[in-house]
This record gives sequence, C-alpha cells and structure tokens, in this order.
Amino acid sequence: MIAARPLSRMLAAALAALSLASLPARAQEHGAPTPAAEHADIITPHITDSRHLELPYWKPPFAVEVELPHWTPVHVGGFELDLSPTKHVVMLLLAATLVGLMLVLVARAHVRHTRESGHPRGAAAGIEAMVLYMRNEVIVPNVGPHGNAFVPFLLSLFFFILAANLLGLIPYGATATGNISVTATLALMTFFVVEIAGIRAQGWGYLNTFIYWPHDMGLVMRIPMSLIISPIELVGKIARPFALAIRLFANMTAGHIVVLAFISLIFFFSSLLSIAPFLMAIAIMMLELFVAFLQAFIFTLLASVFIGLVREAHH
Repeated sequence: MIAARPLSRMLAAALAALSLASLPARAQEHGAPTPAAEHADIITPHITDSRHLELPYWKPPFAVEVELPHWTPVHVGGFELDLSPTKHVVMLLLAATLVGLMLVLVARAHVRHTRESGHPRGAAAGIEAMVLYMRNEVIVPNVGPHGNAFVPFLLSLFFFILAANLLGLIPYGATATGNISVTATLALMTFFVVEIAGIRAQGWGYLNTFIYWPHDMGLVMRIPMSLIISPIELVGKIARPFALAIRLFANMTAGHIVVLAFISLIFFFSSLLSIAPFLMAIAIMMLELFVAFLQAFIFTLLASVFIGLVREAHH
C-alpha cells in the first residue's frame, strides 16, 4: 500500500500534464507560461477541431497558426447554418483530393505499364492488388450476386477513410475521422445506400425489414408478434449506422490519447528511465498505422455486409 501511493501520485500527475506534454522545461521551472505554451501540446491538435491550421515554422515551437476564413452564417427558416471551414473540413477536402489524384495517376500508370510490358509495376501494381482484394474477397462476396454496382461506392469509402486516418498521423495533420460528426455523416451515407439497395432488391417486400408480419401465423398471433418484433427490427436498423460511426470515431481517438499519455510520462522520469515511455509511444504509433488501415477495412466490410443482408429476402 505504501508503494502504491507514489505510483498513484505519478499517474495522477501524468494525466494532469497531458496538455503540457512538451512545454519547455525552463517555463515549468519558473512557473510562467511562454508564448510557445499554447502550442506545446503535440497530440490533441490531431484529434480536436478548430478554426485555424497549424503549419510548419522554422522558429520554436516550429508551428504557426493560420486562421481559416469565417463566413456569414446562412439562415434556413429558424435555423442558423455556419458553413465556415474548419481544420477537419480542410483535412477531408485534402483527403478527397489526394485520393482522387492518386487513383487517377495510378490508373494512367497502369495503362502505360500494361501497354509497355504487359503488366503493371510499382505503385500501380500495389494499388491494383489492394483494389482486387477488396473487390473479390470483401465486397462482392458480402454484397451478393450482381454486387459490382456497389464496388465504386465501397472502394471510395475505403480509400477516403484510409487517407483521412493517415493524415492524422503526420506532423501538423489532423484526424478528421476522430470527429463524431464526420463518422456519423459517413455512417448516414452508408445507411441511405443500404436502404436504397434494399428497396431496389425487394420492392414492396422491403417493408418486412422493419415491419415484422409473419404470414405463416394466424391473425390472432400475427398482430401481437408484429407489435413486439417490429420495434426490435427498427432498433436494429438504427443500431447499424450508430455502430459504424462510434467504432471509427472511438478507435481513431483512443490511439492518440494513449500516445499522449506515454509522451507525458517522459517528462516525469529521469533521462534514462524516459526511454521506456518513449519507446512505448513509438510502438503505439506503429499500432496506430495498422489501425488506420484496419478501421478503413472494417468500415468497408461492415457496409458490404449490411448491403448484402438487406438485399436478401427477409425472413
């Protein structure tokens, strides 16, 4: 119990210093904030939204804030809609631009290499392998017969989420997928695609996906069963996009918080002991790189499964 007290105090101090992880030692000794103090946190800017961008700068703290334009809100009825860009909006636009440029350039390289040597090379071969794997092993088997029409949408989801995840791991970047509004919008788009796919595949039979009406029962049992099961079906429909949004948001946020905790511990150990949390932070960053790919894969996989389920005959 005596040994536990210093440990608990150390952990409490580490958590209290999360936002001051890289504050210069001189400022901490004198107890006075420095101009760099507000820029000291190197992790939370990656997961929090703001009205400014952080760009590289050659003087300490090696970052400069650039304010984003603020537009006059748009009034729609009694609602006020602020369409001013934020850091996460910029990151989403950057992710979409990078994905578009990459795929166009890779497609052109694929055509050129195939014409010259009969097969793609380099990045074109790597992207082709990734696309074919996602199409043949993930999307089409789960979407079901005639599922090629959904391949462009699901591949776009995969590459866009992957690019947005990776932008949060580079210096001066931000993880837009660590914003619940972003993941909720992606989930809502997927929800509409799923429901439209169900309507096109089942016609009027689509009503059975949220109104349970057992045709093999008598009317006396049919009505109470419908009143009991239909709300459960409706909750299941709502739970699917909710699960997509929360899973992506939580996983992309949690990794940055863990890295921040380990970096904070560096400042509470001696120079020799600080190597351990430093190595752990590097290990977590490597794990974050894997998670960036994994979460894009899981989001695409679940979207494919949901589309496949709703296209099948219900009950």
